[in-house]
Amino acid sequence: MSHTTRSAPAPLPVGSWAHGPLLGFDTETTGVSPTQDRLVTAALVSRGPLSSDGTRAQQVRTWLADPGVEIPAAAAAVHGITTERARAQGRPAAEVLEEVAGTLATAMAQGTPVVAFNASFDLTLMEAELARHGLATLRQRLGGQIAPVLDPLVLDRAVDRWRKGKRRLGDMCAVYGVQVDEALHTAEVDVAATLDVLEAMAHAHPQVAGTDLAALHDMQAQAHRAWAQSFNRWLTRQGRTPDADPSWPLASSN
Repeated sequence: MSHTTRSAPAPLPVGSWAHGPLLGFDTETTGVSPTQDRLVTAALVSRGPLSSDGTRAQQVRTWLADPGVEIPAAAAAVHGITTERARAQGRPAAEVLEEVAGTLATAMAQGTPVVAFNASFDLTLMEAELARHGLATLRQRLGGQIAPVLDPLVLDRAVDRWRKGKRRLGDMCAVYGVQVDEALHTAEVDVAATLDVLEAMAHAHPQVAGTDLAALHDMQAQAHRAWAQSFNRWLTRQGRTPDADPSWPLASSN
């Protein structure tokens, strides 16, 4: 039986953002529409700067919210939170949203990148939910665009465009050699896996680690737009409705 030998990871460039702190973010929701569905759980995983021995201090915070609406069975089957549990154990959604948004905005204002897989879903959901509850949106808190954001899904499409296969988080864990001991689709496990994939990607693709955060943020917006336009052309050729949103890190409706 043959075995694939992984080469040693490339060192990170001096001064790279990849040496600094990271804030991972993920949500679980009542459905798949970021503008219409509601927050059920949120997780933030804060990782400190890379130490000399290659480790990072890590802090995990999780929230369970009562979304104020029924959680459909299909959504509960994904993340395991039923309407009954959310009502019994969840905190009021407005309280959860305020705490999560405050932490996200503080990090970004300090220049710490928020790391989210398929970030446009979670960030669009946050903006919609904050507005729904009469709370300041992330853009209002930041006084401008939501940045810096790092999205391993968008980055992977940009740096390894022609790789075949799906690009779900679990698929990318396999590609980048990230071990996940627990089932994905609990927010905190997904966040840790997303951060691990990003860090592995920074080693595997020097252009990712070597680009400053502002330029990398802009590159992702351009790369996502190019991907969406290409995918929509493919959908049209297949006789299907082109529905890939070209906007990032927020959906075009925002």
